[in-house]
Amino acid sequence: MTTVNTAATAVEQLSTTTLLRFATAGSVDDGKSTLVGRLLHDSKSVLTDQLEAVEHASRNRGQETPDLALLTDGLRAEREQGITIDVAYRYFATPRRRFILADTPGHVQYTRNMVTGASTAELAVVLVDARNGVVEQTRRHAAVAALLRVPHVVLAVNKMDLVDYAEPVFAEIAKEFTAYASELGVPEITAIPISALAGDNVVEPSAHMDWYGGPTVLEHLETVPVAHDLTACHARFPVQYVIRPQSAEHPDYRGYAGQIAAGAFRVGERVTVLPSGRTSTIEGIDALGQAVDIAWAPQSVTLRLSDDIDVSRGDLIAPVGDAPAPTQDVEATVCHVADQPLSVGQRVLLKHTTRTVKAIVKDIPSRLTLDDLSQHPAPGQLVANDIGRVVVRTAEPLALDAYADSRRTGSFLLIDPADGTTLAAGMAGESFATNAITNSVPDEEGWDF
Repeated sequence: MTTVNTAATAVEQLSTTTLLRFATAGSVDDGKSTLVGRLLHDSKSVLTDQLEAVEHASRNRGQETPDLALLTDGLRAEREQGITIDVAYRYFATPRRRFILADTPGHVQYTRNMVTGASTAELAVVLVDARNGVVEQTRRHAAVAALLRVPHVVLAVNKMDLVDYAEPVFAEIAKEFTAYASELGVPEITAIPISALAGDNVVEPSAHMDWYGGPTVLEHLETVPVAHDLTACHARFPVQYVIRPQSAEHPDYRGYAGQIAAGAFRVGERVTVLPSGRTSTIEGIDALGQAVDIAWAPQSVTLRLSDDIDVSRGDLIAPVGDAPAPTQDVEATVCHVADQPLSVGQRVLLKHTTRTVKAIVKDIPSRLTLDDLSQHPAPGQLVANDIGRVVVRTAEPLALDAYADSRRTGSFLLIDPADGTTLAAGMAGESFATNAITNSVPDEEGWDF
């Protein structure tokens, strides 16, 4: 009985705690994986067999103490090279909050992985080696966090034990990074001096830095405000699948299944189906096999409309009067993630929510220079890890929001139509008039729109 009560209490505690998604980033050897391992270890979030496996692997490598970085660096190549290559996701919880952590690589070659890990994060932990200070990769990660509209950034100045826990070293790095990130538009920056290897200010306060009176990393993660109430956003429902059983039990059932990207939908509400612009009324909402009167993000539901109109995968359902204007001209900021360059005139596929359409890169107006945040005009192409502005013309209208208004419906991917390779992750800006681009010349394969 005691075991059952204890389990019930644990489930009840988890159901009442909030969830924080966060990502770690930083340059190579700044100690990201060690920080994550220390965070998991000191917060008692590591199972006994996991710790034993790490201790065994560490002994095999000739190390006297467990290498906590091995808790996240699970690939053989990662352990051989001592670097993080892929995004490692970890799930853990404390009595105050639940966490989904994405430990992203630091090498410039794998900056694309940080885009993946931080795309859904509400907080980013950017590590800096106290001996090296802010380097180019630090600035790149700060720029990616700003572009992805990550609302909270923690600057973790690591390896303070190697600079004798000197306050001036920390203060100078914090000042430089804060000035840079603020210019990028990062709304909140918190600097914390740590030693991931020794455990200083990770979970427990450091005995070596009495000059620092702020929170530890875990304290900040547990208390930072999480404002990801998707129900307060403009209601958006990308249609993923049309359910039409045509069975004896349900001869006339027609439902549109998907995940609510933002906002809430109610039975009786007037909605618009985009890009067609046809309107109807929500006749019913089915969730988990039950009819409900209201559903909200991020629930997966089936909407039933009162009118028999043409709705298919890739369409977007939104409230009448609060729907984005469909456009074929997309101006956006992209982070180029492929090895092959992205060039003006290139034919691509653009994937937005559940819709994928043909498109052409009409222009690349500028590329961001990370050193001074200046815009290099008309670069002609973007190469791996570049951040730049693009103008894309699509074959069919898309119902995009501005990324600043909605991270879910304002983001998209550019894909190579030849092999399906992801070329760039895009954040839509303000759309411009459809006649802004003129004098286009059709190509022989009909890819001019």
